Amino acid sequence: MTGSQHSGCCGPTRADLGGGAPLARSSPAPASEAVSAAEFVRLPGGVFEMGSDDADGFAADAEGPIRQVELPPLRVAVHAVTNATFAEFVDATDYVTDAERFGWSYVFAGFLPGALRKISPRPQQTPWWCGVEGAHWRAPEGPGSTSADRADHPVVHVSWHDAVAYCRWSGTRLPTEAEWEYAARGGRSRSRYPWGDDLTPDGQHMCNIWQGRFPVKNTAEDGYRGTAPVDAFAPNGFGLYNVAGNVWEWCADWWRTDHDAAPVTNPTGPPDGDAKVMRGGSYLCHHSYCNRYRLGARTSNTPDSSGGNLGFRVVTDG
Repeated sequence: MTGSQHSGCCGPTRADLGGGAPLARSSPAPASEAVSAAEFVRLPGGVFEMGSDDADGFAADAEGPIRQVELPPLRVAVHAVTNATFAEFVDATDYVTDAERFGWSYVFAGFLPGALRKISPRPQQTPWWCGVEGAHWRAPEGPGSTSADRADHPVVHVSWHDAVAYCRWSGTRLPTEAEWEYAARGGRSRSRYPWGDDLTPDGQHMCNIWQGRFPVKNTAEDGYRGTAPVDAFAPNGFGLYNVAGNVWEWCADWWRTDHDAAPVTNPTGPPDGDAKVMRGGSYLCHHSYCNRYRLGARTSNTPDSSGGNLGFRVVTDG
C-alpha cells in the first residue's frame, strides 16, 4: 500500500486549506562545484535493524516490522540546513520557495499575535495550525517576523521541492528513509531515542519537544518554545545533532506502509506516490498525541506542503 497516511498534527498538508493551483517552479542549476557549507560525518554503512515494534507507535504509520537493512557508506550532515546556509542558496540563485509562490504557509497559532491569528484560516482537524499569508522562511511567523536573528536555527517553511532544489545546487541529496534512520540511530539497535530508552535520563532534557499540555501550554523546560540552534543538545553516537525533535526532516522516499520482515539492501521507497516521508519529530511533538520523536517513528506530507516545524538535512554518497 502506498499513499499518504500523514498526520496533520505533525504538519497539515497544503490541501487541508484548499491547496491552490500548481505553480511553475524554478530549478536552479547546480553550482560549478559543490558549495554545501555543511560539516559531514562519513558513516561506513553495513547492516542495521530498521523499524520499531514500540507499543506507543501508531499502527497506520507502519513503523514495523523490524527488518534488517544493508546500506553502502554515506556522508551525513551533522545538522539540519540552517537559515544562514539556505540564504546563501537563495542569494546565489534567486530561488523562490513554494511558500512564497503560494503566498502562505502554516504557523503554530500560539506564535501569532491575536489580530493575525484571528484572520488566519485553520484546518478543521488541527486548529492549532494557521495558514498565514506572508509566512515563509525569511518571515517564519508571517509579516513583521524575521529569521535574521536565527541564523543558526534550521530553515523552516521549506517544501520537499525546495529541499531538492537546494540539494541540486549544493551537490548533495536528501537521505533515503533507511539512510536517515541508520544515521539517527548512531549505532544503537532497537533504542527508542538516540541516547537510550529513557526520554529524560536523570531528569535531563535531551531534545527540543513540547512540555506541558498541548496545545495550550508549553513550559519550555528544554529551553525552547520554537526552533533551537541546529547544534543544541548532545549529538548522537555518530556525532549528529537533533535527530529527535526540533524540526521534521524531509526524506527522499515516497511514503509506503507495506514493509515486511525480509532483509533488504539499500531501499529507496516506491517509484511514486502522493506524499513524502518525514522523520525525527519537532518542537511541537508531545507524548499525549504525537510521540514521533522516537527513532522508529515516521510520518509524511505532500511535497508542496510547508510549515514552521519542517526542515531538512543533506547527505552525499560515501
